[in-house]
Amino acid sequence: MSPHSSTPTSRLPRTLTAALAAGLAGAAFAWGTQTGVAGPSEPPASAEPTRQHRVITSPDAPAAIGPYSQAIAAGNQLYLSGQLPIDPATGQIPAGSRIEDQTRQVLKNLSAVLEANEMTLSHVVSTTVYLSDLDDFAAFNAAYAEFFPLAPPARATIEVARVPRDAKVEIAAIAIR
Repeated sequence: MSPHSSTPTSRLPRTLTAALAAGLAGAAFAWGTQTGVAGPSEPPASAEPTRQHRVITSPDAPAAIGPYSQAIAAGNQLYLSGQLPIDPATGQIPAGSRIEDQTRQVLKNLSAVLEANEMTLSHVVSTTVYLSDLDDFAAFNAAYAEFFPLAPPARATIEVARVPRDAKVEIAAIAIR
């Protein structure tokens, strides 16, 4: 027992904890019902998605090499999966191709997917670039700049140990209409 009360000390914290928990749970429930925000144990008000998305596919770009879409359109945004420098006519990366050639092919492939959603490279607001060798950065950058002469998109460039199919470059993008 506590020297200041007749309540055993071991019961006091449990009693306070239970009372606080009940009060907080009630407040959270009340807040959730007033705001329409479901709590962790409440099912969402509707199973219907609030935003629909569409799969975008272009026959003029290489088919996906895995279980992913070339792009997903959601509202006015288009999320483009990383493109490789694969020639859509042959399905191959040209042997011995330079980083400049690979970069141009990747951007042509991205352009084809954008066109399938009635967009162009001017709609691109961000790219993520994966280079297998940062020593190629200057040559890559020169070829990349050809496709974005005005207002280039935000960009992150990352050196990776390896790009699929041993490509030298892969580029993913986000475009907004």
